[in-house]
Amino acid sequence: MAITPRKRNQKKGIQPHLGQGRFYFALFIVFGVFASLVARAAYIQVIEPEQLIYEGDRRSLRMDPTTVQRGTIVDRHGRELAVSVPVQTVWADPQRVHEGQGLANRERWLALAEVFRTDVDSLMERVADPKRRFVYLERKVTPAVADYVRQLGIPGVYLKTESRRFYPVGEITAHLVGFTDIDGNGIEGLEAAYNEVLTGKPGERLYRKDAQGRVVEEVRATDAEQPQQLTLSIDQRLQSLAYAELKKAVRYHQATSGSAVIVDVDTGEVLAMVNSPSFNPNNRTDWQPHRMRNRVITDAYEPGSTMKPLVVLAGLESGAIEVDTVIDTNPGWMRLGGRRVSDPTNRGEQSITEILQNSSNMGSSKIALLTGVEQLLATYAAVGLGNDTGIGMIGESYGVLQHRTRWSDFEVATLSFGYGLTATTLQLAQAYTVIANGGVFRPLTIQRRAEGELPPGRQVVSRENAEAVLLMLEQVVADGSAKNARVPGYRVAGKTGTARKAIAGGYGDEYVTLFAGVAPVSDPRIAVVVTINEPSGDDYYGSTVSAPIFAEIVGDALRAMNVPPDHLEDTQLHVAGFGGGQ
Repeated sequence: MAITPRKRNQKKGIQPHLGQGRFYFALFIVFGVFASLVARAAYIQVIEPEQLIYEGDRRSLRMDPTTVQRGTIVDRHGRELAVSVPVQTVWADPQRVHEGQGLANRERWLALAEVFRTDVDSLMERVADPKRRFVYLERKVTPAVADYVRQLGIPGVYLKTESRRFYPVGEITAHLVGFTDIDGNGIEGLEAAYNEVLTGKPGERLYRKDAQGRVVEEVRATDAEQPQQLTLSIDQRLQSLAYAELKKAVRYHQATSGSAVIVDVDTGEVLAMVNSPSFNPNNRTDWQPHRMRNRVITDAYEPGSTMKPLVVLAGLESGAIEVDTVIDTNPGWMRLGGRRVSDPTNRGEQSITEILQNSSNMGSSKIALLTGVEQLLATYAAVGLGNDTGIGMIGESYGVLQHRTRWSDFEVATLSFGYGLTATTLQLAQAYTVIANGGVFRPLTIQRRAEGELPPGRQVVSRENAEAVLLMLEQVVADGSAKNARVPGYRVAGKTGTARKAIAGGYGDEYVTLFAGVAPVSDPRIAVVVTINEPSGDDYYGSTVSAPIFAEIVGDALRAMNVPPDHLEDTQLHVAGFGGGQ
């Protein structure tokens, strides 16, 4: 009995010590947990908060884009040449496709593949990965195809609205306007050159929603920057008629290609720019590279006898000749450094006008030798040869106008009748614009000039000499080698050109035929150049191939522009009478 109280006292002595240890251990655990929570909170909120912010924003932030259509391209009268139209694009959410058992019904995918004209296995392969959330099935389909996709009702396959570029006049302006890629970015022609102007910038609205889908915060709203409309100097009426005539002529002469351009003499605006063969920019299934080149600005040829008026102009400017100068071309040929320059026949003494009327190589060569190569090249450069025209289009060729310290007499002679240099159809039109505009050079433009925005021109040759050459060119059409270029009711000035095409090691058997001219002479309004490349058969002269096309284009253009006739003497006026008499 004496032992029991002692044990009880010993047990009571140990209990306070054990309770205090447990208390401190529990306190340590509590503080440790609290410290870890504080550390974690500090780490999340101070050191690396981005992940949770991102996750929170993913669940609450929403963005609605404000789409903008690509800007339209119109002609000088507001007729649409390129517009954007809304279309449907077919896309799929592979995860939703698998969740809805969308691959179970192969027949519906087979029907979808048939309208897309593709293989069903490759189509189904695009949605085979259930981890993907977006894949295109077919971009920019027709409304009929979009309706068919809706009727199929394949789970996870949806439609969304996009815009597609449409070209109302098709092949008529294809080379000029160009086209865009599948995403609406310009890749050819004016679509590429003015891509930034036509694209604009989409806007967006950023807002936050709660769990019930209610908008609780407007975070940001950015207004869309609307694209600009591109207004061209092109007159769609002139463009259409020029293309129709050129296409008909290229087919008739079985030529490789042809080009034509109409330029406003006063303003330097390009009113028409056409090529044949062309292509349909609305149908990309059968495009051929040789059809897609804008030959008016990319292809440079030796311009042949169309240079002879510029040789006369250079001679008048230098004082080497006068308007009434007579050149002796006897005996119809001459040798220069062992090379022969000749005319088809010996025409003897010829006036300057007769040299142009007869397209005399002897006459132009002697004028060039009297003038000197420096003055000749300076005149060529002054009217725009060997340089850009100012039109600002992608792919424009400068042609070739060499500047050397040494020239042989034969090389100077060949420069006078259009060999040893190259020029594009547009450069040649600019040169004749200078003649028609009284010697004033003005950069060309493809955009319509607003009222009062006519840039000041440079007087590169004297008005007197330019007008003298213009009157000489009128005689070339009236009584010379270019009679096929006559336009009933109008005074026309112009010059033919026929040039053999250069090949490796010399010249081949293919030709380029040209005609460059101005109308009406009394008050020049337009300069027109027609180029036919490699006509087939024996008819390959500018006077018989290009001149008639020029006449058709000029006649139609002047009437479309309401230009009054200035030469009624060669037309018969039919006056309607009473009583059925004729």
